[in-house]
Amino acid sequence: MTETGPYWETRDRFLDLRSHWFRLIGEHLLNDQGQLLEYWRVERAHSVIVLPIQGNQIILMAPDFRPGVGQPTYDFPGGRLPDDQTPAQAAPVILGRELGIEPTAIAQLTPINSEAWLVNSSFSNQKLYGFVAHLQPSVQIPADRQGPTFAIDPEGMHSLLAILNCLQCRALALEWWLNHPSSSRTAPA
Repeated sequence: MTETGPYWETRDRFLDLRSHWFRLIGEHLLNDQGQLLEYWRVERAHSVIVLPIQGNQIILMAPDFRPGVGQPTYDFPGGRLPDDQTPAQAAPVILGRELGIEPTAIAQLTPINSEAWLVNSSFSNQKLYGFVAHLQPSVQIPADRQGPTFAIDPEGMHSLLAILNCLQCRALALEWWLNHPSSSRTAPA
């Protein structure tokens, strides 16, 4: 028997389904109270989300269709972390794919979270890495790739949060804002 934590043990794995996108695992676990539980979890590639800033503006991507919600949404550039890249190596690639800009367009790339955040840790092993990419002032983002921009001030952050549906994007934006020197260290209402 494999121990999964200080008090839980895996009794058996009754499903192990693998695809390019995820791995679905079904197990019976014996918890610390002696109860046998059927437990499902998903192993997924880790994610990288990049908050692009140019001058005093935060930039969103043009709305993109999201099959999970059945409609287009506004998001920051993001994607899966390839096994052969670090999060910092993946960030410029993601910006290139999502915003159509070259790595040389990035003046500064800074992590938002010093350690990866767990995404739905009771159900998934996925970790989230966030970055701020300060873009060169002269960089032009293709019009079909760029969504709305928001001033880096309380009103701009309030407007940004009003249209962001992605919880991961919202969490990274708020984390950045709360640690940004000019934010007055308060979350927008």
